Amino acid sequence: MLPFTRPSIGEEEQTAVRGVLASGWITTGPKAKAFEEALADYLGGGVRVLAFNSGTSALEAALLAADVGPGDEVIVPAMSFVASANVVLRVGARPRFVDVDPVSRNLSAVRVEAAINPNTKAIMPVHFAGRPVDLNPVYALAAVKGLVVIEDAAQAIGTRYRDRPVGAFGNPVCFSFHPNKNITTVEGGALALADHSIAKRLERIRFHGIEKDESGNVQVSEWGGKMNLPDVGAALGLAQLPKLDGFNARRRELAVRYLERLPSHPSLLVPEDVPGHSWHMFCVCIDYSALGTDRTGFMAALAEHGIGSGIHYPAIHLFALYRRLGYAPGDFAAAERIGEQTLTLPLFPGMADADVDFVCGALGELLGD
Repeated sequence: MLPFTRPSIGEEEQTAVRGVLASGWITTGPKAKAFEEALADYLGGGVRVLAFNSGTSALEAALLAADVGPGDEVIVPAMSFVASANVVLRVGARPRFVDVDPVSRNLSAVRVEAAINPNTKAIMPVHFAGRPVDLNPVYALAAVKGLVVIEDAAQAIGTRYRDRPVGAFGNPVCFSFHPNKNITTVEGGALALADHSIAKRLERIRFHGIEKDESGNVQVSEWGGKMNLPDVGAALGLAQLPKLDGFNARRRELAVRYLERLPSHPSLLVPEDVPGHSWHMFCVCIDYSALGTDRTGFMAALAEHGIGSGIHYPAIHLFALYRRLGYAPGDFAAAERIGEQTLTLPLFPGMADADVDFVCGALGELLGD
C-alpha cells in the first residue's frame, strides 16, 4: 500500500535519538535549546524560537501571550485542521470564521476585513498545505485596525513568502513537527518571534507559569501549561532540519509531476504551484456525485489499487462543537465544497516518480478519463 504520507527517518535520526536515551537526560535540556537555535538560524531575520510539545500548544501559548480571552474574537479560516479554531475556544475566546479561496484554501485580507467587528482581537492566517498566505495585506490591515496576527504555519516549515522564510518576520509564527509534517520531532512544534520582548512570558506559559531568578528561586505569577519539547524529540528534529530543503525540493518535484500528469477532467480540481510552496500535502477536490459515487467508495477503489489517501479537511464550522455556536451549512460555500470533495493524494520525499504516475493512472481510470 502506498500511503498518503510517510516520515523520512534514517540512520542519522535513529543514532541521534539513541544518543539522547543513552545520555540519561531525555526531557527538555540541551538538545531542545540547540534545536531552537538551529531553527532560528534556519529562519533568519533575527527571530527567537521557542520549542513546544505540539503546534497546537504553540498556538495556544501565542494567544495567551497576546492576552486573547473571554469576550474576544479571532478570525480563523473555515478550512483548516480543527486545532486552529479549538485553541481559540481553549483560551475562552470565540473563532470568527471566514471563507477561503477554493484553490489555495487560504484566507484573504478582503474576507478578513469584512469579518472584523468591535470584539476582534486577532487574525490567524493558516498557510494551508504549505502554500503561503498573501501576508502583506493581512499585516497591513492588522496594523490599521490594531489587531494581532498569529500565523498558523503548522503545515509550512520551509515555506517562503516573497522569497523570505515564513517565520522570519511577523509575530508570532507557529510550526508543527507531527510525523506527517515536512520534518518531524515525533510530536512537537515551535514558535518564532521577531519581537523578543514577549519571549519570557511565553517561556512561563510553556512551563507551569514558572520563572526563576539567578539564585534559582521560583516564582509563579500567571497560569502556565506543560508544553515543553523533550530532548528526545529535539534530537530527532536536529537530525531532520539540515535535510528540510532537500525534502521540500523533492516534494515540489513530485507535486509538479502530479500537476503535469493528472488528467484534465471536469470533476477534478487540482491545486496550484506558486513560489515558496513547501507542498506539505497534495489535496485535490473531486465531484463524487457527478461520477455517481461518494468519497468513501472512491477511497476504497483507490485502496484496491494499493493507494492510500486522506481527507484534509472537513469544514470546521460544520462540526457539532461549532454548530452549537450558531454556524450552519451554507455559511462558507468554498470551505464546504472543499470539505465535501477533498482528497489527499500520496506525497512524501521517499516516493518515486513512478509512484506519481501510478496514482495518476489510477485516478484517470476512476474518473473515466
